[in-house]
Amino acid sequence: MMKIRSVDISQTASASSVIFDALRRAIIEGQLGVGQPLRQEEIARQFNASRIPVREALMRLEELGLVRTQRYKGAVVSGLAAEEAVEIFDFRTLIEPALIRRAVPSITPEDLGRARGFCLTFAASTNPMEWGDLNRAFHTSLYQSSGMTYHLEALDNALDRIDRYLRAQLVLSDGMSLAAREHMAILQACESGDAELAAELTERHIIDARASFLEHLPALNVGGGTLG
Repeated sequence: MMKIRSVDISQTASASSVIFDALRRAIIEGQLGVGQPLRQEEIARQFNASRIPVREALMRLEELGLVRTQRYKGAVVSGLAAEEAVEIFDFRTLIEPALIRRAVPSITPEDLGRARGFCLTFAASTNPMEWGDLNRAFHTSLYQSSGMTYHLEALDNALDRIDRYLRAQLVLSDGMSLAAREHMAILQACESGDAELAAELTERHIIDARASFLEHLPALNVGGGTLG
């Protein structure tokens, strides 16, 4: 047996994951705005935890690019530069058409029914707080049949980085009607089994979103929000 001092990490690991998930969701939903300080003592107090799991959660968030550490200020919610936004959208134009092209031949009626449900609910929703989750759920439901686990994980991380901006963009740009029409066209291509058309429409959908995103980025990259 190795001569090391063992500790029960199960409670710490669980606390770290809970804090990570809560902070991640608050950031991507815009409840914590750009530049918002994330003070370890305050977070630990709110979660009734020590600073150790808080520090671990903040480190994981920093690895995802959602948090950065500043001298004298500690951890704060990260903003997004135009160059980084362009890179993320360019990445999406490569990976998402590939995912849907691979998925269409294997997609099931159940998958399509679930995607249609998300598509229709998105188009009918008048609650901006729902739009981001419904948009992401629609696309993810179509990609799952690809079996490309690594690609899906990489895409998930990229979407985490820009999710809160996409949510705000839909409001600022009044882009719901266009997004809903493009979603339906993508879905119909999948339902007809046309993988190439689905991939082409997905790429166009992302390119349109990128143009609108960059147009509204100055307004989107403004801090705000509170923890609690």
